[in-house]
Amino acid sequence: MAGRIPSPFIDAVLTRTDIVELIGTRVPLRKAGKDYKACCPFHEERTPSFTVSADKQFYHCFGCGVHGTAITFLMEYERLSFVEAVTELARRGGLEMPAEGAPVRPAGPDLRPVLAEASRYFQEALRHHAAAGRAHDYLKGRGVTGAIAKIFHLGYAPGAWDGLIGALSQYDAKTLERAGLVIAREQGGHYDRFRDRIMFPIEDLQGRVIGFGGRILDKGEPKYLNSPETALFHKGRELYGLPQAVKAIETERRAVVVEGYMDVIALAQHGIANAVATLGTATTREHLERLFRLAPEVVFCFDGDRAGRDAAWRALEQVLAVLRDGRQVTFLFLPEGEDPDTLVRHEGAEGFQRRLRRAIELPQFFFESLARQVDLTRDDGRARLFELAKPLLSKVAQGALHEIMMARLAELTGLATDRVRALTPAPAPPKPVRAPQAAFSPKGSPSLVRQAIALLLQAPALIGEIGELPTLERPGMDVLMAVAAVLRDAPGLSTAAVVERFGGSPHYQVLSRLAAWEYPALVADQALELRAIMGRLSEQAQREIAQKRYKDLIRKGNLSESEQEELARLAAHRRTDAADAS
Repeated sequence: MAGRIPSPFIDAVLTRTDIVELIGTRVPLRKAGKDYKACCPFHEERTPSFTVSADKQFYHCFGCGVHGTAITFLMEYERLSFVEAVTELARRGGLEMPAEGAPVRPAGPDLRPVLAEASRYFQEALRHHAAAGRAHDYLKGRGVTGAIAKIFHLGYAPGAWDGLIGALSQYDAKTLERAGLVIAREQGGHYDRFRDRIMFPIEDLQGRVIGFGGRILDKGEPKYLNSPETALFHKGRELYGLPQAVKAIETERRAVVVEGYMDVIALAQHGIANAVATLGTATTREHLERLFRLAPEVVFCFDGDRAGRDAAWRALEQVLAVLRDGRQVTFLFLPEGEDPDTLVRHEGAEGFQRRLRRAIELPQFFFESLARQVDLTRDDGRARLFELAKPLLSKVAQGALHEIMMARLAELTGLATDRVRALTPAPAPPKPVRAPQAAFSPKGSPSLVRQAIALLLQAPALIGEIGELPTLERPGMDVLMAVAAVLRDAPGLSTAAVVERFGGSPHYQVLSRLAAWEYPALVADQALELRAIMGRLSEQAQREIAQKRYKDLIRKGNLSESEQEELARLAAHRRTDAADAS
């Protein structure tokens, strides 16, 4: 057991970790079929060969051979120890690290079931609650149809102080509080956090509810109320409407970032389905990395007033750190008094699309914003522009875009481009890379045992396809039996969790390589393939038993009549096997 951390706890940590999400905040991943690809962060390369599998929760580089789980990625990329990596993932997943020898104890129960129940309660209340009429009127007044309300799972929180508490009485109040659904009273007891509000479920990329936003129907503050930070919900990481927008973002190759829930819904109502919203917080680097994994362009949509431009500048400062060749950022500033919701209803989808096509590209907005702060007719004004731009440009990764922006700075300041480059700090170098490893590839024909191990690792649910393993003297049979034992003892583990079960054992490296192995035998119908392999292994085991029996009878001599008949049958089988082999 690696690091003396209980295996069930490591299983729980990996179950609550999305490796694509984890790596994507550090490496610019792009969708490639069912997996994600990038240039490897562990060795220099121009053609992406680093693959991250959401199904396996595993990464592998076909260039240098590195591979592993979310735990090993943090260990290699962040230079963490095993315990430090598990601790970090546990913190992200809302798990409390167990003391040595103590049972696994989560920081609280899994909050997803209670949040899902709450969402169903709010949706049911919107349809049938006696006081939901005003909610219907509000949504109809904003042009929201029943179909769109259903897509975004809109709901209504009744005005009672304990409506949700009563509806979810199967959960204790502490669980509801941890989920951000109720608030503790100073004098004891709890009351519903959301009352008499239109409810907007906030969902993760898999469409699971992790929090809520609620808009008040009458006058009052706050106008919009979000769930508090919980083990599942982190405002700086999540984007409203992302699961509904994913396909459109990938198709359009562009994500539109707006400021409000209703902006997302109104745009979707008019066929602009690639919009998402931040959750009452400024755009973060994690937001941007998530979006750039899905599309090469991000458009920020802000009001055209001073507050909107200030918000756009704050977004730009975050963007610079993740900007690199192949990524584009543009800014759309709306007319005064308009937001995406009102504008798309006035101008329609085509009008909004025209505005998107005329959006300002980042370099233009960057230099226009800085130029407003100085007098470019003065030498000291141009020098001031250089000083303002220098620390910001130092965040942009080396590449064509960096060179173009440096050339533009030289043009505006009157300095030679070489001089600008010499005076501007270079972007921080990438993390030191480790020496490449040899990529794993089987030599010669892979054994049936190796194929069986790889199939079980890459599709753990196949454990149900095999019965008792045959007794065979073959290299790797001990590994196959160990993997099968783990899967029977803890069904439902991911590839990554199975591999981590062997952390610190002699089998760990072999299993890590087999988890990333792409071999032609691993066909689409994996269940059929595994059954065929196990059948052949069983035949080999039966043949070995027969051969041992044949030799025992030969050595014995002075056979009984029944033993002589048995020997004759075994000899006939040996001749048939020899003929088949030839």
